[in-house]
Amino acid sequence: MRVNPYLSFPGTCREAFTFYATVLSGKLSDMLTHDGMPSGMDIPDGWRPKILHAQLVVGDTVIMGSDTPPPHYVKPAGFWVSISIDSPAAADKVFAALSDGGTIFMPIEETFWAVRFGMTIDRFATPWMVNCEKVG
Repeated sequence: MRVNPYLSFPGTCREAFTFYATVLSGKLSDMLTHDGMPSGMDIPDGWRPKILHAQLVVGDTVIMGSDTPPPHYVKPAGFWVSISIDSPAAADKVFAALSDGGTIFMPIEETFWAVRFGMTIDRFATPWMVNCEKVG
């Protein structure tokens, strides 16, 4: 069994996933648009170039997402996407990139369980926890 996050966006999925691929050193394996939908499907005006399904492979994890047409989009709440990073310097770098243009919920710093831990909501409204655990 595998559990993967599926993120929703109000029309910014392409931009977000391109950004996440760079920040997380991942590989975009899918980026399908609503253009590929059958012609009989009810797609809002201007929505055909928006993302129907995106898939980003980061290590052995997959993050998926899509653009959600109005009025069905709901801003993310009640969850965090957690990233475990082995290097404190890499954790700081990823946290800084995800925080740029976003809102820092908890600055990245040492905690009783981690060398580095921080929480941020990025400019696409996705909440992230960046963690670099203590070893030993």
